[in-house]
Amino acid sequence: VFTMRTIITVLSILFMLSLPLTAMAKEEPMQLPAGSNSGADMHNKAGIKHWGMGHSEEALKHFKEAAAEDSSIAEIHFNEAVALDKMGDHGAATKHFKKAKSLAKGNDKILNSPILKGHVGH
Repeated sequence: VFTMRTIITVLSILFMLSLPLTAMAKEEPMQLPAGSNSGADMHNKAGIKHWGMGHSEEALKHFKEAAAEDSSIAEIHFNEAVALDKMGDHGAATKHFKKAKSLAKGNDKILNSPILKGHVGH
């Protein structure tokens, strides 16, 4: 026999597990490091602007354009991953989180990111 308290607890846990990683880890796209490729920086800033307006798909387009300008910047891959995660494409997000991690060059904000760790582990 289940008590009402047990049922509510189980339902609450199931609800929390069903939330996307971004619902628990409210991480935002990152600015590019100083001295980055100017075209990449321009597209990245446009992506961040659209992200702030709630336009995830448009933000992702700009982050992809930034990557086309310079795919060696960890923050661009991180930003693509955050947008992909928000849109529910966790497979592609994981790929970009892994790339961001490999290019991070000691960037603690990337390396210690809860959403990144949620996708690729520690």
